[in-house]
Amino acid sequence: MDRDKAKYRIEHLRKEIERHNYLYYVFALPEISDAEYDRIYKELKELEEEFPEFYSPDSPTQRVGGIGENTFAPVEHKARMYSLDNVYSKDEFEKWAQRLAKDLGRLPEFVCEVKIDGVGVSIVYKGGKFSLGATRGDGQSGEDITANLKTIPELPMDIGEGIEELDLRGEVYMLRPDFERLNQNRIKNGISPFANPRNAAAGSLKLQDSKEASKRKLHFFCHSYGIAIPKVYSSHWQFLQDMRKRMVPVERHSRVCASIDEVFEFYGRILEKRDSLQYEIDGIVIKINDFGLQERLGYTAKAPRWAIAFKFPARQATSRLLGVDFQVGRTGVITPVANLEPVECGGVVISRATLHNFDEIKRLDIRMGDYVLVERAGDVIPKIIKVIESKRKGIEKPIKPPKECPICGTVVVRLPDEVAYRCINRSCPAQIKSAILHFVSKNAMDIEGIGPSVVSELLNRRKISGIADIYKLKKGDFLSLPLFKEKRANNIISAIEKSKKVPLDRFIFALGIRYVGEKTSKVLAEYYKDIKKMCAADEKSLASLKDIGDVVAKSIALFCADASNRKLINELLELGVTPYVKELSLSKQSPLKGKKIVFTGELKSMTRTEARNKAREAGADVVSNVSKKTDFVVVGESPGSKYTKALSLGVKILYENEFLKMISSVTIQKGRKKNLFSA
Repeated sequence: MDRDKAKYRIEHLRKEIERHNYLYYVFALPEISDAEYDRIYKELKELEEEFPEFYSPDSPTQRVGGIGENTFAPVEHKARMYSLDNVYSKDEFEKWAQRLAKDLGRLPEFVCEVKIDGVGVSIVYKGGKFSLGATRGDGQSGEDITANLKTIPELPMDIGEGIEELDLRGEVYMLRPDFERLNQNRIKNGISPFANPRNAAAGSLKLQDSKEASKRKLHFFCHSYGIAIPKVYSSHWQFLQDMRKRMVPVERHSRVCASIDEVFEFYGRILEKRDSLQYEIDGIVIKINDFGLQERLGYTAKAPRWAIAFKFPARQATSRLLGVDFQVGRTGVITPVANLEPVECGGVVISRATLHNFDEIKRLDIRMGDYVLVERAGDVIPKIIKVIESKRKGIEKPIKPPKECPICGTVVVRLPDEVAYRCINRSCPAQIKSAILHFVSKNAMDIEGIGPSVVSELLNRRKISGIADIYKLKKGDFLSLPLFKEKRANNIISAIEKSKKVPLDRFIFALGIRYVGEKTSKVLAEYYKDIKKMCAADEKSLASLKDIGDVVAKSIALFCADASNRKLINELLELGVTPYVKELSLSKQSPLKGKKIVFTGELKSMTRTEARNKAREAGADVVSNVSKKTDFVVVGESPGSKYTKALSLGVKILYENEFLKMISSVTIQKGRKKNLFSA
């Protein structure tokens, strides 16, 4: 075969194999036999070996790599990967839909999709070619798993022309039969089985050997995208249909729904199909179809306002309540935890479940020895939802709140405005231990090697008595603990030293302020820039911040007003802990520095996300709503109500060319700014 004919044949075979993969794995409708598939695959491989000049990383023969290909390097998502808010009943969904109708002036058209119980990933195509695959991570950044994603046979290496860059979002999953076979083999080889297909898929994506990953038979469904350049889609349904044309796997049951009743009909139909599908699902996802309306509604700190997950009833099981433990948390709240006869529920063996609080125990009338209905709320957290009264024998005993803290013996109190019973002894060992474990955890100060057993030993041996003492520890303190040797002690000392340089948001989170999670910590860090300003802020100022309400603001203000908390922060800083924020230093004076800026309409030269990022890099404060305090509104094509409001308020309008001139005049260098605190 001459060179030109070989090139044509190779290209033809690649397209044919991709088409057959799509038909087989997505629709289960093979057009050829396995033997015929193997024949054309072998022909392609032999031609590529004979004509190596036509090698392409996008060829079906290059899907499987080898050991060491996966470095799991960090990957910054160009557009954040959000999670979804959930509803669990028709009433909850109706309330959500009614809020949308109120905000938009009408009930929008929805697209309903099956919610795959898989692992969220991002797949980037550049010039139509598969370029990069990454895990979701924390939503802002994930890990490079390109080699393992390439082993998924139905995932196209080339999606064709017309899109310069496309950041696909979807779920990687495993079929039930493949999952069962995998677990049988693991048990046979003395390896612990995976709890469910989702966990198996997640573990498979992190295998170092992509050849091994290919044996796990992973699959993929696309459900959305983060970035599309150019902006070629005006609706979600248009996007899904285009993906189907490009042979990107899309779950086949998706449909457009024009009313709430149609959504309920779709929910009921999919719920009936749940157990007949070959893959695990845990609900449906409802999205507003119109991208313009999606943009109007925007996002909360963690989820889009224009989409919701309508979860199916959790997997349930019956068990017997054997006893109740009283756990003391870092804020002194005493949580009752049920000890159950082990029972399988949703693919996991459950022996403990939360009882939440004593009001919940009273509401459910749970008694010691009761048979109870257990579920994994959202298919994750085990909880007791019902007592099976018909199984009572009359010997069951009431569960009463403890009068004293089970750890320190302090009298337990219940404050007038709280449901919880609480140990008010701030020196309670359980509270101290929980506070330390929270402080050293991965999402806080990330001090690797200090876990529950190490903290218990350090407290019991009086090596530490609180959080700040962690930074006073010496290598000898660890060598005196059981099972510690030189290397392990050195590793922990290095981890402690490394943790001193910490992003401000993680430092705030590590302090364990009530109601302040990771997202709220980021909001506080981005706004106040240093811990001193945050601690000096009054309750009213805190409550005015985005996504921080009155309750959270009051909690932050009370924490900062407490002398012992201020003393802790000072002591940590004196011991060398240096929280920082990434700050932008501008080589020229930026005309946008410190200005509040809003975007509306479609820009020709870049996506909205890119424009916002460039504005932030130029020192601007990008906000979502127009007010008298807004400095500029950047207007693209087909601007919305924000443009009209800006005109009515007399806010300065910037057209795209004017905005581009402003940002092009600024050279940006990234640096760090250290935050100091003085009482």
